[in-house]
Amino acid sequence: MSEVLLAFDLLLSMTLITLALAALTSREPRRAVILFIAFGLLLALVWARLRAPDVALAEAAIGAGLAGALMLAAARRASHRLPDRDEPVRQTGDEDP
Repeated sequence: MSEVLLAFDLLLSMTLITLALAALTSREPRRAVILFIAFGLLLALVWARLRAPDVALAEAAIGAGLAGALMLAAARRASHRLPDRDEPVRQTGDEDP
């Protein structure tokens, strides 16, 4: 049974590292936030595996839940303010002939 738990812990660790790198290198704010929320939920599972249920519940509720919702709202607002990447940015004084 301990080999199964060791394999699970290794898989969990590698998934956490992958999610962290993906969230940090993502160019889209919404995708980065979603990856951060997934990271927080898996981190809550890590805390539960370490027999710290109070920290696991706090991580799930505050880290992934509340902070994730606030970051999603901020990413939505930021995406509305950014100009389209396909469309060139016009500066004042630029006139079409």
